[in-house]
Amino acid sequence: MKILRMAFCAALVVASHAALAQGAAGFPSKPIRLVLPYPPGGGTDTIARPLSQRLSESFKQQVVVDNRGGASGNIGMELVAKSPPDGHTIVFALTAQLAVNPALYRKIPYDPVRDFEPITLLASGPYVLVVHPSLPVKSVKELIALARARPNQITYASSGNGSGGHLANELLDSMSGVRMLHVPYKGGGPALVDLLAGNVQVLFSTYLSSKPHIETGRVRALAVSTAKRLSGVDVPTVAEAGVPGYDAGVWYAFLAPAGTPREIIGRLNAEIVRAAAHPDMKALLARAAIEPIGSTPEELAKFMKSEIAKWAKVVKDANVQVD
Repeated sequence: MKILRMAFCAALVVASHAALAQGAAGFPSKPIRLVLPYPPGGGTDTIARPLSQRLSESFKQQVVVDNRGGASGNIGMELVAKSPPDGHTIVFALTAQLAVNPALYRKIPYDPVRDFEPITLLASGPYVLVVHPSLPVKSVKELIALARARPNQITYASSGNGSGGHLANELLDSMSGVRMLHVPYKGGGPALVDLLAGNVQVLFSTYLSSKPHIETGRVRALAVSTAKRLSGVDVPTVAEAGVPGYDAGVWYAFLAPAGTPREIIGRLNAEIVRAAAHPDMKALLARAAIEPIGSTPEELAKFMKSEIAKWAKVVKDANVQVD
């Protein structure tokens, strides 16, 4: 009987591996839902939508972008975490969802490490610190001086409590010893719209979203958030402009629900990296001042753990809390 049980278990394992291989070979068998944990109009949209078209062609199945904004991306992340682990629902997430939210919220409905399978770290880039032209400042030093003279009177927008833009501004406040008033929105698009309308005065925006408005003068660019200047963008870094040591950026990653078969993760990785390497996508990323990466799943897993530790310290030092 013991031998029979062992033989039966071995047969189940073989059958399971065969079914897994067959499922991966037939992937995708239906449209893929690409969840963006932000509303339409933000920086993720401008990258994900053309990328989804490339993926639709390579997969021979439609890749449908599904915007699920709110709660700094927690709503969209929970949706994907609870989806079937078959590769047909994936998420395109940012630093906020994957490294910041665990430190900001007492409780979030997902664990970025436990509940997801990394696919690829697609790219990384800076935020651009922009202000409404009505604000009488033309440099970071002037902004800090005005904020110091008017505590809690200068308003800054973000794509939500705990978002990358929120923490970038909180880090600026903390390191420069000023206090601006935070106005959170449900995404980068709505935040930028209200900045353009003059309802708020300051925003750490993605470059791709703000570029046309910088060029037309509807917003004024003061600096970029990363430690390195952007090629072709005539503004200093925040560190150069008066806050030594300042460095905050945004990175973009694809993940699937935990338990998604390794073979399917490998196929998703290969197709996403290939689509991002297309000349049109490379040009789009370059225009957005975003550096393509295209990591392996293992590299993304390691990077996420280091970023979670880094931003936990930033959140603690800046005393940022979100209920």
